[in-house]
Amino acid sequence: MNAILNTLVSLLNMETIEENLFRGASQDLGFRQLFGGQVLGQALSAASKTVDSARQANSLHGYFLRAGDPNKPVVYQVERVRDGATFSTRRVMGIQNGQPIFACSASFHIHEEGFRHQTCMPDVPPPEELIPEQDLAPQLAQALSEEKQIKMLRDKPIETRAVQVLDPLHPEKSDPIKQVWFKANGALPDDPALHKYLLAYASDFGLLTTSLLPHGASIWQPQMQVASLDHAIWFHEEVRLDDWLLYSTDSPWTGGARGFSRGSIFTRDGKLVASVAQEGLVRVRNDWLNKSCAE
Repeated sequence: MNAILNTLVSLLNMETIEENLFRGASQDLGFRQLFGGQVLGQALSAASKTVDSARQANSLHGYFLRAGDPNKPVVYQVERVRDGATFSTRRVMGIQNGQPIFACSASFHIHEEGFRHQTCMPDVPPPEELIPEQDLAPQLAQALSEEKQIKMLRDKPIETRAVQVLDPLHPEKSDPIKQVWFKANGALPDDPALHKYLLAYASDFGLLTTSLLPHGASIWQPQMQVASLDHAIWFHEEVRLDDWLLYSTDSPWTGGARGFSRGSIFTRDGKLVASVAQEGLVRVRNDWLNKSCAE
């Protein structure tokens, strides 16, 4: 495991403060607030530490209550709601500065056999035929401040290759559909729970921005205020993040300063391993027009 990926794995490995109380470090990815995927992954990690390892996460439903500070750690308080014969339920509160910034419920389930069916994976080019994100980043970084250039051009723990290459600096209107291949930038240990923490982390990248596509808008535009409001993920199958996964997203509705997006995550051979849904704030702030995306 390389250094940058090891940093992310460490970020999702919670420090136990007291029974049902955990602390996670934070990382500044250059956004206006703490990256929501970090909180999703850490909350799931904290909840998992209170559940028998035979029970794996099958869903997480969370609400982002306040903007988090990427320069401060987050404390997670876990409530052991119920341990049934086959399911366990946990509630988690993420706290900074004495105030809740995130709340979620997580469900864990033992393995059972039953009926099976799934939707088909979209027919898209394989990742080997697509341009790596790191090869496109230098063109975009030229329009940013030196500080943001450093953050954009540094190595990423999650490698991505977009099927539809979009220019966020000059967005054009398009259908609210996009697909992106992604995987961890290195090998990972054989820990099923860790791969789900990482999947929760990665599931927040680019999902909400699908709702901006029909409007020719981008989070890079200075007048756009974009932030996650809630996020849900259902884990259908065991998954490995050190092999390519396809994130297929669409946005069936946007309105009232809110955008709704949903996603399906497939393995290379077409197995549906997770489904995701998210609503977020997509507000036009004309009072921000005097700001530059390079600031």
